[in-house]
Amino acid sequence: MDFASFARAIFALAVTLGLMGLCAVALRRFGPGALARFAAPRKERRLAVVETLVLDPSRRLVLVSCDGKERLLLLGEGQVVAADLGKEPV
Repeated sequence: MDFASFARAIFALAVTLGLMGLCAVALRRFGPGALARFAAPRKERRLAVVETLVLDPSRRLVLVSCDGKERLLLLGEGQVVAADLGKEPV
């Protein structure tokens, strides 16, 4: 291996690391939200978790809003118990 090919390999490594560094700086400057601006606008979601409450290590209450109605779910111990609150979210 002669000096020219060794120097070319070192130069290629330096260029590659430099490009990776520039990408890291650009990502920090513009943030991960920069790519979201170029994405197509998303339609409004139908399902939303309004609030959660941990009752104990194995059970939790989850208030879910779906299509304008709120439902209270009791999750845990391998089962789901649902209650329809029947009111519009505020």
